[in-house]
Amino acid sequence: MKFESVCVLGLGYIGLPTASTFATNGLRVIGVDVNPQIIAGLQNGELHIYEPGLRTVVQAALRSGNLRIRAEVEPADAFIIAVPTPFYEDKSADMRYVVSATEMILPHLRRGNLVVLESTSPPRTTLDLVRPILERSGLKAGQDFMLAYTPERVLPGQILRELIENTRIIGGIDRASAEAGRDLYGTFVRGDILLTDATTAEMVKLMENTTRDVNIAIANEFARLADRFGVDVWEAIGLANRHPRVKILNPGPGVGGHCISVDPWFFVDAAPDITPLIKTARQVNDSQPHFVIDWLTRILGPLSGRNVAALGLAFKPDVDDLRESPAIEIAHLLHQAGAQVACFDPFKPDAELPGLKTCQTIEAAIAEAEIVMMLVGHAQLRGLDPMALREQTTARIAVDMVNGWQPVAWQAAGFDLHRLGVGHRG
Repeated sequence: MKFESVCVLGLGYIGLPTASTFATNGLRVIGVDVNPQIIAGLQNGELHIYEPGLRTVVQAALRSGNLRIRAEVEPADAFIIAVPTPFYEDKSADMRYVVSATEMILPHLRRGNLVVLESTSPPRTTLDLVRPILERSGLKAGQDFMLAYTPERVLPGQILRELIENTRIIGGIDRASAEAGRDLYGTFVRGDILLTDATTAEMVKLMENTTRDVNIAIANEFARLADRFGVDVWEAIGLANRHPRVKILNPGPGVGGHCISVDPWFFVDAAPDITPLIKTARQVNDSQPHFVIDWLTRILGPLSGRNVAALGLAFKPDVDDLRESPAIEIAHLLHQAGAQVACFDPFKPDAELPGLKTCQTIEAAIAEAEIVMMLVGHAQLRGLDPMALREQTTARIAVDMVNGWQPVAWQAAGFDLHRLGVGHRG
């Protein structure tokens, strides 16, 4: 099946790269977002998110005339829904954005169209939520139009490459829908395109992220155990991983982002009676920032009145994405404990965090610090020279949450370095 035009709803971390990639591969693309600031910025070639190489691709797509940014849906051969799927306070899935986007498509749906849901969703969302809304048009899914689900499976920081090179899974409500999805994404995907049904495809995305969440949870518990028993967890993990069938992930201050910290809850919400392991792993990772504060209090004493430079705010290294970031939660918990917190992130120097002081330079963040803390392993932060740093701050306590600083170098510079997961040997 040949596609000449596609309408992408949602121009965030997935929708914008996807829309731009389709456009640079010859399709006419309408990129739709409900945020007027995002629309105005993109129409002027200004990006609201950071991703290596994305600015170049977006600007090329706009210059070609193939990408148009709009506030309203327009008719197209295919529609892609790429809007957020957060959760409520009770951890149930918030599908309002998916519902709204689907309803925006409804007036423009025509015979022969393909609709693809990319938003991470609980199992059966495509069948039980999206399909009934679209069929309010009087058209029948699988008969008059095609409907499919395809999960995004890209790594922030490498999105543009992985969009093209990664294996793509297309789950259709029927075989024709899956094949149509293959034809659409085959426009630019060079990796394998594997076909399945829609619900299986939804499951695959949740399974991938849930597996990582569970594995991170056990790594975080190992870090807690190492602290208890006077062991360096980083050394222990390195030794354990020499076993040919063992691959322990790295512990850290918690799990963030819009995928790994969210997706497992979709399983728990959908089937709470058969997901105790998934729920427990989520609780371990959600509680890790509180463990960090307890650990800091044990090794440093009361935090009230202490000046802390919190370096790194993103949910992972070398991206500007602050969604569900454990680093931000730790900064808030430090503030609640009475500490004076100055935050800095090299990828988000203009971040605004209610209740917290944010700085546009690392020099400003460390100026009055007693404690310098690396919360995120950005390359710039890992590469800090402790000898140079000691000339810029009176701080002599350093805290490393990600095993990014060399103890010998920091100790030689006069810092008392504390690393998460490294217990005091007795």
